Amino acid sequence: MRTVLVVDDEKNYRIVLEDLLEEEGYKVLTAASAAEALDLIRSNPVDTVLTDIKMPGMSGVELLERITDLDPDLPVILMTAYAEVDQAVGAMKKGALDHIQKPFDNEDVKRAVARGVEKHSLIKNIRYLETELQTVWGSIVGKSKAMEKVFSMMKRVADTPTTVLVSGESGTGKELIARGLHHASSRNSRPFVSINCAAIPETLLESELFGYEKGAFTGAAGLKRGKFEFADGGTLFLDEVGEMSLRLQVKLLRVLQEQEFQRVGGNRDIRVDVRIVAATNKDLREQVEKGRFRQDLFFRLNVVHIQAPPLRERRDDIPFLVAHFVDRFVSKLGRTVRSVEPEVIQAFYRYYWPGNVRELENVIERAVVLSKGGTITPEDLPPEIRESPEIERGLDTLISWEKGLSDTLDAIEERMIRQALIRADNVQTQAAKILGVSRSNLQYKMKKYGLL
Repeated sequence: MRTVLVVDDEKNYRIVLEDLLEEEGYKVLTAASAAEALDLIRSNPVDTVLTDIKMPGMSGVELLERITDLDPDLPVILMTAYAEVDQAVGAMKKGALDHIQKPFDNEDVKRAVARGVEKHSLIKNIRYLETELQTVWGSIVGKSKAMEKVFSMMKRVADTPTTVLVSGESGTGKELIARGLHHASSRNSRPFVSINCAAIPETLLESELFGYEKGAFTGAAGLKRGKFEFADGGTLFLDEVGEMSLRLQVKLLRVLQEQEFQRVGGNRDIRVDVRIVAATNKDLREQVEKGRFRQDLFFRLNVVHIQAPPLRERRDDIPFLVAHFVDRFVSKLGRTVRSVEPEVIQAFYRYYWPGNVRELENVIERAVVLSKGGTITPEDLPPEIRESPEIERGLDTLISWEKGLSDTLDAIEERMIRQALIRADNVQTQAAKILGVSRSNLQYKMKKYGLL
């Protein structure tokens, strides 16, 4: 349960706000002064502060400054009388999230507090990323059920010599999975070598992989070592392996089977100890049936198969990915971004993401560049994302005979809850009404599906 701290020297306002916010499902703490508020913040977890601007002793603006010193991530919303609006605007420049004019409208209060709580949740996700998610798997970000399955398989196979085939759409992070496997293995002190088989012409790909001897062909002025030799003792990542010609597939198969090869133009076998991780965005079984990929090589590569899920099937990871990319581009571009508006995250949930995580990364870079005032807003997004209609997925897209009845019903229930939360602006009481369940039942389901 999220906690909101209400600070006001007038008792009636404290009582009204406490009742209003408790009805919305928040735990509410109250303080009659700024000094009392600071004591509560030091001794309790607080997600958002709602404070009057004009109070005896320390003002709301001074309280904001003290809170910023204590916890710069804690959102503060100011309540102002008409004559204090200029002060509130000045306070927002110092980091206040919003201001509400007294006498306030209840809906304005609900929206502002929901915004503050969601912002605090996003910031906590950033901190979680910094301390937890990158400790084992390098730069892979995710905690969704789809990614938990990927991590589980990676954990079981990482520190083995076993060949791994990673499949998935473009932009799903297949190379990150390969790097994660290398990082978590006992080979991590040796080279990780990557080559994109689709980016190099066939006539050059062979010499890139296996190297060549001096005089092997016109222009071969000296000996050249190939990727296999550079990767000796480590990991070789063959990206887009499905684009490799049938002739080269024969040579690759021999290396996988014998752990030895000959340079182009050479006649001496060179032994190597290389762990192979291959990746493809094609269905290699289908390529085998069409005669475009060798069946024996497919079986040799597909010893362990890891499916990289598309972003639309791991939407729970979107806030984490946003936090990760914002942090990266703020550092890279030297910009200041303190927050991301909840409407931005909601737009990301609605969008289909045909370009997957790579597309999200590019969108965040654009948003960091275009953002003003330290906040990413919907106006910083491309029109196709900002104006993307709400996704209403039919039941057919959720039904999977591989999952079985129980898991399929869970997927349908999770989708309905997610859609209800979007429609209700993440207000749980309203979402529960839309679904026709109690708020406590909704919270139980949200916890079950990792939506809290």
